[in-house]
Amino acid sequence: MTNTLSLSRTGKLAILASAVLYTGLAFGVATGASPVTAANGAYYNATLTAPAGESRAVASGVAWACEGTTCVANKASARPLRICRGLNRKFGEVASFVVDGEELPAEELAKCNG
Repeated sequence: MTNTLSLSRTGKLAILASAVLYTGLAFGVATGASPVTAANGAYYNATLTAPAGESRAVASGVAWACEGTTCVANKASARPLRICRGLNRKFGEVASFVVDGEELPAEELAKCNG
């Protein structure tokens, strides 16, 4: 009895290659721009007072990409102050926090760092 669902070795490799390519494109693992380059298209753009200890991290459910004191992230569903506080807890004091091109007001930034 033959198995009609078996794949040739070439077919298995093609499926594996497709899966790896899809993952890379979907998550930007190998194709993502550096934080400085991506800053123009990022929803959140933060400047830290000290360099981030990690280049990629998750803070309050938001995936951040950092290079030196610059960190960027895509839009999340939480309020900007909550996102800023999560970044503060993960990396320390935030010098500036820009949301969709608008800087967080000084009193909100103080709450973020407080």
